[in-house]
Amino acid sequence: MEEENTSKRQTDRKRIGIQGRYRTGSGRPRDVWITDLSQTGCRFYDKFGTMQKGKALTIRIGTVGPIPAVVRWWDNQVNGIEFEQPLHESVYEHICANLSEVPPEALDDQGDISA
Repeated sequence: MEEENTSKRQTDRKRIGIQGRYRTGSGRPRDVWITDLSQTGCRFYDKFGTMQKGKALTIRIGTVGPIPAVVRWWDNQVNGIEFEQPLHESVYEHICANLSEVPPEALDDQGDISA
């Protein structure tokens, strides 16, 4: 499923590892691990979440946010979202240069749990 969405991306994504938090509506916030980022969206791993394409949410990427976004795809526990407004280039560069960490060992390149 994710491959078909890759060809539709407006900008390239950078591989990152940043703790984040999202919330849908007035629901409880959920901690997630963001595994890649572009100015127009990101992919994150949510161990316990289930999403629906088109669902609105807000996300914090490290200390940046909340950023309004929409779910574009969901595959198992990996989510692809598109921001309502692209990140300003300086904000995007700041996030990539200063907030990215090493992803947990249990996550592989797609944000899936490794066996």
